[in-house]
Amino acid sequence: MSLYVALEGIEGTGKSTLLRLIADALSGDGHEVLTVREPGGTPAAEAIRHVLLSPDYQVEPWTEALLFAAQRAQLAAEVIRPALDRGAIVIGDRSVYSSLAYQGIGRGLGLEAVRTVNEAGLCGTWPDLVLWMVLDAEIGLAREDVEDRISAEGLDFLEVVADAYSQLAGLEPNRFAMVDAGRSINEVATDALTRIRNKL
Repeated sequence: MSLYVALEGIEGTGKSTLLRLIADALSGDGHEVLTVREPGGTPAAEAIRHVLLSPDYQVEPWTEALLFAAQRAQLAAEVIRPALDRGAIVIGDRSVYSSLAYQGIGRGLGLEAVRTVNEAGLCGTWPDLVLWMVLDAEIGLAREDVEDRISAEGLDFLEVVADAYSQLAGLEPNRFAMVDAGRSINEVATDALTRIRNKL
């Protein structure tokens, strides 16, 4: 059975570490598991990632939203859809829900406007399950090893984004599963894996 799982949340919630632990465990269960990250995951998308995250560039909010949508459309077409079509589990470090939270609500561009732009490029490739990593914004910011252009926005912006995820979870309770990211990584991984296995 194919499944597309997205790990979502503000910076510093441990998504990248959790991604590896989940993938290893599910592979051990006998599943084909593919991991992807956003922005990135294809040569074109990695080039866009550099523009999006480098502090060397000043990027307007709608430019940011459209670049995120562009790299995501490429990733879906080139990597995610083919994997799902052959029955794999795809686990993404971020997904379209990052754009809904960060650009749609956080940047004030409008949830439906950003959703519409992304729907056009994704052609139905949408996460089946969103593991929402919940963490206090101040703690998340303190955990960040390397500051990128978006995390450099600071605490106030991350608090808005954290609230945005709460709004999204309220709008789609059947798709979102809340995971307390303030615990040890092993506890978080155990919780996340239970949610995924139940979905499978």
